[in-house]
Amino acid sequence: MNTLVPAYFHPVAQESAWRRLAARPPSTIILNIAGGPGTTRDPDFAHVLKPLHAAGVEVLGYIDTAYGARPVRELVADALRYRSWYGTSGTFLDQVSSGGDRLSHYRVATTALRPQGRLILNPGVYPDPDYTSLGDLLVTFEGPWTSYRSVRPPSWARNPASFCHLVHEVPAWARRFVERTASRLAGTGFLTTFRQPNPWGDLPSYYERIR
Repeated sequence: MNTLVPAYFHPVAQESAWRRLAARPPSTIILNIAGGPGTTRDPDFAHVLKPLHAAGVEVLGYIDTAYGARPVRELVADALRYRSWYGTSGTFLDQVSSGGDRLSHYRVATTALRPQGRLILNPGVYPDPDYTSLGDLLVTFEGPWTSYRSVRPPSWARNPASFCHLVHEVPAWARRFVERTASRLAGTGFLTTFRQPNPWGDLPSYYERIR
């Protein structure tokens, strides 16, 4: 399973977490400055990204789509800032609608964002199946491991490589169980011990053992 790390933590506040990422580079990290790229380039982020870029880590910029409420031009502007300031190679769209009523909006948005590189959409659940054609990867689960135990993919979700699962509140003793389940259902994922409101605000103690 490819490792995708939602790195929703600042280099000053979580310096050790960025050192750990550099020491054991994941496949992909999601860069989240302030729910988006922010208004100015942050040199602290630019600094900690250097060894990750050098290691070939894919860095994607986090953009909140507000379930389809944000205009496409705002999404594109955010993506361009990420690329210019931090050298991102794609976009992670969060708070993505899962219903068919917003499909046309996301078709326009993903077409406009495609020139910026790879696209991952995060509805956090299995959405209308037509969403599979919009990006390179779909996050079809984001939630606590107590809910993950009862996940049942729909019949159309036959290709695990197309999906990513993000599981939080996973105790150390349950890590291997969750990893085995995730490896059957998704080709990409991440798990952590932390919980809401920001389970991705640090790396779990078992980060180096995640496979």
